[in-house]
Amino acid sequence: MGLLTKLKQKARELKSEAQVLMIAYKDKRTPSSAKILVGITVGYLLCPFDLIPDFIPVLGLLDDLIIVPTLIALSIKLIPSIVLNEAREKLKANPQRYSKNNWLFAVVIIVIWAAAVYLVFKGLKHIF
Repeated sequence: MGLLTKLKQKARELKSEAQVLMIAYKDKRTPSSAKILVGITVGYLLCPFDLIPDFIPVLGLLDDLIIVPTLIALSIKLIPSIVLNEAREKLKANPQRYSKNNWLFAVVIIVIWAAAVYLVFKGLKHIF
């Protein structure tokens, strides 16, 4: 098994933890620093465009193989293990319930990105 195959497998495993992070985010025992990082992580996952576009050879895979898994792994390390275990159990018990809530979070992220783009263009308009 090659290094690239191992990295892709590890990235898939970590991406499956995204729903667990969403559940842990709502838990009161999750520290604020973890909530901020989980918000950034899920926001990046749901972002309609990549930091590095996929059509760029080699570098296009960078976010899928390095950036996203690193953000997820850091988020997991900041959340207490008891919260993570309970979140995983909740997800196992009712996977459909938690997969339906992603659209609302996606809409919020898209609105934030749209507002950011609007503010950047508004700022550039005043400069030029």
